[in-house]
Amino acid sequence: MVFEFTEEQRMIQETARNFAQKEVLPKAAELDETGRFPSELVKQMAELGFMGVAVPEDLGGSGMDNVCYVIAMEEISRACASTGVIMSVNNSLVCDPLMKFGSDEIRKEYLGPLASGRKLGCFALTEPGAGSDAGAQKTTAVKDGDFYVVNGEKNFITNAPEADYAILFAMTDKSKAHKGITAFVVDMKWMGVSTGRHEKKMGIKAAPTSSIILEDVRVPAKNRLGNEGDGFKVAMYTLDGGRIGIAAQAVGIARAALEDAVAYSKDRKQFGQPICDFQAIQWMIADMAAEIDAARLLTLRAAWMKDKGIRHSKESSMAKLFASEAASRAATKGIQIHGGYGYITEYPMERHFRDARITEIYEGTSEIQRLVIASSLVR
Repeated sequence: MVFEFTEEQRMIQETARNFAQKEVLPKAAELDETGRFPSELVKQMAELGFMGVAVPEDLGGSGMDNVCYVIAMEEISRACASTGVIMSVNNSLVCDPLMKFGSDEIRKEYLGPLASGRKLGCFALTEPGAGSDAGAQKTTAVKDGDFYVVNGEKNFITNAPEADYAILFAMTDKSKAHKGITAFVVDMKWMGVSTGRHEKKMGIKAAPTSSIILEDVRVPAKNRLGNEGDGFKVAMYTLDGGRIGIAAQAVGIARAALEDAVAYSKDRKQFGQPICDFQAIQWMIADMAAEIDAARLLTLRAAWMKDKGIRHSKESSMAKLFASEAASRAATKGIQIHGGYGYITEYPMERHFRDARITEIYEGTSEIQRLVIASSLVR
């Protein structure tokens, strides 16, 4: 096996790391405190080609691979998890399904602007009564000539308040349960589309989250992704890739916790010596480092499989499960190493703790990941 990055992959790592350290990290605390949308950073990421990393150049993207995407995601998320997930949603949850299921007309109209970062997208699957049970959709799309009339509500939609377009899922045939779900591309400025209040969250505060309300929205039939009833397939395919992005985000958060903890342990002195000299601290640092490396390797494997066109549902779930839980463990240990200082907002460790927690929930909870992994082994 080859564990070395290609020249292109090393280049994007260096580019992303420099950008993250110089532009993103200095703003991370302020973004967390105010919850403002980092429009200037999103614009810069677009200029660097980070909003459509694995989209071919002829479709408006950067023409790189998913390993490059994972590398960039880790670096950005190490600096600011909010900025990282804004990037992740646009890449994994919006550009990916448009590439896979969109018609040539849809790709031309929507994919290019999104992949280049001129426009921003969101993924509207979750509903107030349909989280892990994605098949329990209540949003409806009723055919009316060359249009579908859509009514319903989506919630916890990342990027929604700032998004230009949404990948939307709705029931076109309730009698078929999850086989009656259809996917569409919706312009957020269309009549009948509105967003609810910005959710006040524990973490990733600068990544805007709100509900989407749909009232008699007329969606052209040509904006359908795939055929009627393909929506659940579109969603599951998309989430397979999305989980790779969240795994990379989790690795970045965990790395931030480790690096900040190591730096603090070298500086903080107790009993006449740096606390990094104490075995108890060293063991925590060693556990953090080992788990982060394992999480990164699982994530890179899933990205590599996606690049090779190999089915990767189990591997994506393994990466997301392990990386997200490793991030939470790393942040917990980081706070312990900081002691009381880890509990106050003057230090970034408590932000890492809050940001890490969501990675175990969105784009499939840890429990759902375990179901995916187990079902692939026992069926």
